[in-house]
Amino acid sequence: MKIKPSTALRNEYNDISSYCKEQDQPVYITKNGEGDLVVMSIDYYTRREEQLDLREKLLEALMKKISGEKTCDLAEVDERLKGLIDGNL
Repeated sequence: MKIKPSTALRNEYNDISSYCKEQDQPVYITKNGEGDLVVMSIDYYTRREEQLDLREKLLEALMKKISGEKTCDLAEVDERLKGLIDGNL
């Protein structure tokens, strides 16, 4: 974990940007010794948002299953996917 003071944003922006991109890690920025911001590359942010979205969808599916909502077995899913690929659905 890399932690930098807020003044580093102004004085070391290029280094921080390079670090975030090359190491694929965020940098934590402090202000007056306290956590204030997190800086990350766009790629890192995009992947993180996609992961969070997927987790939300998985949690929603799990909650539906727990509540007794009808689910599909593997054969049904396979049939549906083939129909989508072939343009039958």
